[in-house]
Amino acid sequence: MPLSEHEQRLFEQIERSLAEDPKFASAVRASDPRFHARRRVLVAAGVVVAGLALLIYGAVIKIPAVAVAGFVVMLASLGYAVQSHRRSQSPDLHVVGGTTTSRRRPRGRSGGRRGSFLDRMEDRWRQRPEGHR
Repeated sequence: MPLSEHEQRLFEQIERSLAEDPKFASAVRASDPRFHARRRVLVAAGVVVAGLALLIYGAVIKIPAVAVAGFVVMLASLGYAVQSHRRSQSPDLHVVGGTTTSRRRPRGRSGGRRGSFLDRMEDRWRQRPEGHR
């Protein structure tokens, strides 16, 4: 349902007043789940580099336990980074005061969710030319 002109003007006025408030903008940015996910990915990338350094150091000083520990740290932080990145791409993250776009990957021929074949068939039925009805 579209907004009336009066409602649109009020909405735009509220948006402008909120956009001009720096305290509100910083509060919204701090509560943005994508910001936190991005920060977790960057921290995990730093730990991956530290794990790689530990692995190389352990190999150079010929202590296998240190090299294995570096590999485990690197592998664990890489898994954490991938998990954080996947969560940041999730369409169920809501940003207060901002706009988000849902990034959906196209599904392959194997389907995905259970009713996708029937959904595609219904879409084809609705989009068929008028003369074939």
